[in-house]
Amino acid sequence: MLTALINNYLKLLFIMTPFFVLSSFITMTSHMNELEKRQTSLKVTITVLISCLSMFFFGKYIFELFGITLDAFRIGAGSLLFLSAVSLVNGTRKISSNEHENDIAVVPLAIPITVGPGVIGVLMVMGAEPRSALQLLEFLVSLVGATVTIGVMLLSSSWLQKFISEQSISVMQKITGLFVSAIAAQIIFTGVQGFFPGG
Repeated sequence: MLTALINNYLKLLFIMTPFFVLSSFITMTSHMNELEKRQTSLKVTITVLISCLSMFFFGKYIFELFGITLDAFRIGAGSLLFLSAVSLVNGTRKISSNEHENDIAVVPLAIPITVGPGVIGVLMVMGAEPRSALQLLEFLVSLVGATVTIGVMLLSSSWLQKFISEQSISVMQKITGLFVSAIAAQIIFTGVQGFFPGG
């Protein structure tokens, strides 16, 4: 159980690209005081958790509504996640400089910076896969843990800025991209295997 919990936690944490989220948060809250930053980070955390749980629990109904097979969605979600990983490795994933400053917690910090198309796709796939009650509990604990970890990073952003340079964050983003690309490849491969079970 512990191994599955840790595996799910790390997988979910990496696909949310925490270091890109952190650098985006630091850039977009530079005009805020500490109280405003804390309020924004809490709002981001709550929004991310609600969004992730919604995609996880209701994704399978979207499949049924549109008649999409799970394997087809695995390939699509994996492809989106892979593109996100490539943009992290290449350093081409950027934040918009003209975002509204009055409310950035929900859009764009929570959605789509933290919970982007790739994350949504992966959560929908995971939610549609059959699970026992224990596996469901493991996954939910992992999801909450990953979301809280990002929340703690954002709450500590001012402190982290003193010890982590922009260059270090950029390097960590690229390393995250490599891990995310591996997760994406695994999801795509599983989807392809579903189409060709005898292969």
